[in-house]
Amino acid sequence: MSIDEAKRLAGIAACNEVEDGMTLGLGTGSTVHHTIVELARQHHEEGLDVVGVPTSLATHALATELGLPLAELDDVDALDVVIDGADEVDAAFQLIKGGGAALLREKLVAQSSGAMVVVADDRKMVDVLGAFPLPIEITPFALGTTRSAIANLLGCEATLRMDGDRPLVTDNGNHIIDAHTGPTLIDPAAVETALLSLAGVVQVGLFIDMCDVVYLAGASGAARLVRPGGRLA
Repeated sequence: MSIDEAKRLAGIAACNEVEDGMTLGLGTGSTVHHTIVELARQHHEEGLDVVGVPTSLATHALATELGLPLAELDDVDALDVVIDGADEVDAAFQLIKGGGAALLREKLVAQSSGAMVVVADDRKMVDVLGAFPLPIEITPFALGTTRSAIANLLGCEATLRMDGDRPLVTDNGNHIIDAHTGPTLIDPAAVETALLSLAGVVQVGLFIDMCDVVYLAGASGAARLVRPGGRLA
């Protein structure tokens, strides 16, 4: 089975966590794309009654194109579950996210959700976080100063993410620093706290104690991994 087919199956399988009448966080990424497509199919063909809250402008555009009912986060009382992707997942179900530059909105939605389901391929499962450069959203003001502070704090190269020949601009009008720590983040909660103490840092792409279930795509299909003691255990 190709990895693309496995990702499609994992994205579809994650829809098993959805029940009629739910309000859902809709994540961003190539695997969760398949989840959104399947949810829209079930909505139109099977009458699935759900409302989605998108985590990015790209997800908003996709869901709108597919005719999936949407709402703003401020307009709903709570989210039942968010289904999203991840760039890395460790054995404790801690995540690195932000490869798609949507980490601030993704974290806002995740914190507002009753549970978090991640869809990813098995290349994203790691022993220690950090091989994937850690995305950090920062303010445009004094971005050079903030970049240097991040590099000094983490003791690693910290690069400004570019979009062609210009700094990438997030959906929130901010920029992204990618911290090249390598697989060294054995205490990701402490790293998150330290980074958030820097005034120019808006949010960090570490999702601590948020993920409850991972649908992991591999050569043999999609496996459902459940965090012990999690909200969906």
